[in-house]
Amino acid sequence: MKKTLLGGAMGAALILAASAAQAAAPANWSAVPGTEITLFYPGISAAEWITKGTEHGGARALKKGETCIECHSEEVANMGQLIASGQKLEPSPIAGKAPSIRVKVQAAHDDQHLYLRFSWTQPQASGAAAMDATNPIKLAYMLEAGGKVELANAGGCWGACHGDARTMPGAADSKTKYVKGGSLADGVFYDLNQWRSGENKGYDGYIAGERVMEGGQALVAAQGKLDGDIWTVEFTRKLTGGEGDVNLEPGKTYNFGVAIHDDHSAGRYHHVSLGYHLGIGAAADITAARQ
Repeated sequence: MKKTLLGGAMGAALILAASAAQAAAPANWSAVPGTEITLFYPGISAAEWITKGTEHGGARALKKGETCIECHSEEVANMGQLIASGQKLEPSPIAGKAPSIRVKVQAAHDDQHLYLRFSWTQPQASGAAAMDATNPIKLAYMLEAGGKVELANAGGCWGACHGDARTMPGAADSKTKYVKGGSLADGVFYDLNQWRSGENKGYDGYIAGERVMEGGQALVAAQGKLDGDIWTVEFTRKLTGGEGDVNLEPGKTYNFGVAIHDDHSAGRYHHVSLGYHLGIGAAADITAARQ
């Protein structure tokens, strides 16, 4: 029996070692092209506001199939400044809140894995009380396939942001982010991966009828570090996973959004990107080239 157990343990170790070797990220990230994107502070600009023509002038363009980035690509940082200052869409401004964060996104893939790397300069702290005392930084990215989630193609992760979710004015604290008509079975969901700095841990979940932070099978590794004032966060995920994972195929593109909870923030008090497209060996806003 001891011999059998030992053999099983050694076999499992060898399998894990082989899996880790196969999932090796690019040895030289400096050789991988990067795309600079701006994340901004969105305040209470929920999906309902985005699509309401009497409040958002771009609602008509959205209905015609235009994307948020097509209208706002040159003014993202300015939008963050306007909102963070409390001039618009923020009833409770936080003094010193960074209005925007400029992030470099790098991506690569091989036959089995996607590799993502995010790097940015740490903004100055606001001095506000910590909402999440454990994690100074959280970084998440979301993927969506086929545009089945409302606003996913036009606005990235905005399809999960609603006015009745927790930390929105008057919302119940128990209400998580969700997708309208969300259904794993019907493919109406976001695939969600997150790294938390204080826990130094990656989470593999999804957002459908509610947000679920665990249970995914695609995430292999997530790690991050602060070097001086530069944050770097890397993810390795399998191209194919299980329930709640978007299966990625070379030659195809996917809706893509990024969020950073900076300065111990939580809930809606984060910085978010507009909607981008991630290509797996295909030309897109962000292209994961084969390594």
